[in-house]
Amino acid sequence: MLSIEGQFTFTAEQPQLHCATFFIGDPEELITIDYDFVNIDCQGGDFLKVFDGWILKGEKFPSSLDHPLPTSQRYIDFCESNNFQRSIRSSQNVAMIFFRIHEPGNGFTFTIKKNTNLFPCNVISQTPTGRFTMLIPHQHRNCSFSIIYPVVIKISDLILGHLNGLYLKKECLESGLVVMMLLHKLQGEIPPSSRPLLLQNDIFRTGVEEKNWSLIATCDRSPLASPILKPSASCTGVGDFVELLGGTGLDPSKMFPLADLCHSFHGPAQMKIGCDNTVLRMVSSGKHINRVTFEYYQLDQNELENRKENSIEEFCFPGI
Repeated sequence: MLSIEGQFTFTAEQPQLHCATFFIGDPEELITIDYDFVNIDCQGGDFLKVFDGWILKGEKFPSSLDHPLPTSQRYIDFCESNNFQRSIRSSQNVAMIFFRIHEPGNGFTFTIKKNTNLFPCNVISQTPTGRFTMLIPHQHRNCSFSIIYPVVIKISDLILGHLNGLYLKKECLESGLVVMMLLHKLQGEIPPSSRPLLLQNDIFRTGVEEKNWSLIATCDRSPLASPILKPSASCTGVGDFVELLGGTGLDPSKMFPLADLCHSFHGPAQMKIGCDNTVLRMVSSGKHINRVTFEYYQLDQNELENRKENSIEEFCFPGI
């Protein structure tokens, strides 16, 4: 993986049949790949392709739902004369090349440059710790911020272009487990129906005295969860919202939905997500200016080893 600018040369010392190189920049950067020299045998089965994004184990980032181009147009093949471009710019802070070279001594040289992106949309974080503001100004698009680590994520500010209000989201029934995400503006007291669940699970994170927004998560098979796990308002029909996703792969569209945030609020709202990949995704109708500010840091080994049965990490076990 390359994260720096410069000129790079690859020369095959033996047949190289299944090769790829990944490029990544800072969240606010785009990647430009300039071909300086290419010596491959296209007629003999060699190829050199740039992909706008990343592909890993068959999964794409950004997903097909989030990228402005159809998947077929995200590949730029050097060997297709009608599609040849000597300079290629990515749509986000990641890109990659695939290549196959049969003949030793053949290869290519390219230069990597980075350009400023004023409104970063789809991003893969280079680091397990950071802070980011995602801003979508009157654009009909979906933007995903991917963190390829188990993390604690804290949303400090969410501004959506429609009315503020209480948000109660949602029950998800999969693999015999139940997840309920409740975002509740505290008025100095935990709702009586919720108090036993919060105390048992020990996952209540924000102080009651401060009257902060609190994100409450549970994965519970027990009857205790049932009094508050009822169908509730969701983001269905709302054109602007933020969702939190978790999973083991790269493609946000294939991840498990953990929570939807449909209304503006001033945080903090914090969640611990023990997945290999955590994604914060904003869906924007284009009618408003939407913004979310959040920070994140990697869960330490002690937190990962001391998983509790009633915790959100359970959804990220490979077998589920």
